[in-house]
Amino acid sequence: MNILHICADPKPTEESATKQLAVAFFTKIAQLSPDTNITNVDLYENPPPYLSYQAIRGFWYPVFIEGHQPTELESKEGAYAIEQGKLFNESDVVVLTVPMWNYSAPGILKSWMDQVLSPSVTYNLDKTGARPLHRVKRLVLLASSGDTFKEEDPRDSLSPLIRDAFQAVGIYELSIAWADGQYEFIYSDSEQRKAMAVEAADELAEEIAEELGSAVS
Repeated sequence: MNILHICADPKPTEESATKQLAVAFFTKIAQLSPDTNITNVDLYENPPPYLSYQAIRGFWYPVFIEGHQPTELESKEGAYAIEQGKLFNESDVVVLTVPMWNYSAPGILKSWMDQVLSPSVTYNLDKTGARPLHRVKRLVLLASSGDTFKEEDPRDSLSPLIRDAFQAVGIYELSIAWADGQYEFIYSDSEQRKAMAVEAADELAEEIAEELGSAVS
């Protein structure tokens, strides 16, 4: 089993609820499926560029303009996407470690998504729709937020963004472990909430190892 871990949190682990969820998740994976290959991408160590005009031309113009061949500059501008897309396409599970910022995802994750979720990178696009080039079976979101959120909370723009963007490229299995209420000065039970999310991350790892471990070589 191959897991791609994308981390979009700049904080050290001791200060980051999301990274603490990731520690729980990957510790359990290592215990239950020691042969799992885990690739870690820290977006703050390897930041994605904004999607440029030349990269857009290189990825999208061949879809809309018959016969368009990317120029050397267009191909150069798409190099980051191709590199990251290869890691994505070879993964069975993608794990996103993401804090909620201003009710959505950090911009650095959106930049990564704009690069990787592009035609000819992780899918081909034609009149019939998107045809995946990847083998990803499961998406995991490990999230945290200062405030508390109920299910389908209208203030939550993070999980819909993740769900909808990845469904568009053929990934429909999304599991979430979320440590909400992490504003300690507001919520006296913030530690308990984090502990519950850590337990959920642990259970998700157990579920994934059981479901995919025997099916994926």
